[in-house]
Amino acid sequence: MRSFEPREVIKKKLIELAKNGKMTCAEAHQLAESEGVSLIIIGEVAEEAGVKICDCQLGCFGKYKER
Repeated sequence: MRSFEPREVIKKKLIELAKNGKMTCAEAHQLAESEGVSLIIIGEVAEEAGVKICDCQLGCFGKYKER
């Protein structure tokens, strides 16, 4: 695992990866893995940057709503 990068560097990467202010949960997992940080940090930085996490693999946030 790489050492922790400053939050501003992660924020910049998050904004670059986000499309229309959104990033999928899978993309957030990949970013956390590549940067060697926890998902908690990714979530906090995403919130600071105004990036929404969507398409949760667990079905949270309405991805798999019953019809």
